[in-house]
Amino acid sequence: MDAADVPQEGNATHEGQRRAVYARDAEGHLGLVLSRGWQVEEIVTRQAVETFDELAAAALVGVRTGERSPLEYHMYRARMDVSLLAQATGLWRWRVRRHLRPAVFARLSPVLRARYAAALDMDAARLSEAG
Repeated sequence: MDAADVPQEGNATHEGQRRAVYARDAEGHLGLVLSRGWQVEEIVTRQAVETFDELAAAALVGVRTGERSPLEYHMYRARMDVSLLAQATGLWRWRVRRHLRPAVFARLSPVLRARYAAALDMDAARLSEAG
């Protein structure tokens, strides 16, 4: 993309902030150009946020019925999936998926709970609560 073609339509999800994108200048060199975003990006971002909100709501119902662990609710509330949470905690994905089961989550050590809490940017004591 050429620097002159970088969209400047605006994106409400950026909340007035601009972001840097790579574009070619007049001499053909790549460089950073500030962009206010564009409408397509805003639509896709809003759809992703809505999807995570729906997943969090479904997880909350599952927590209340005892079918899901609070970790799943907090993961979706923080707009993460299993892969991202595993990466943020340094755990294997299969371990994170296992910890989404209520019985396994209930037996987590304080160290693992603190690790999840740090990755989710919350207090470890709140990790067992949902809603």
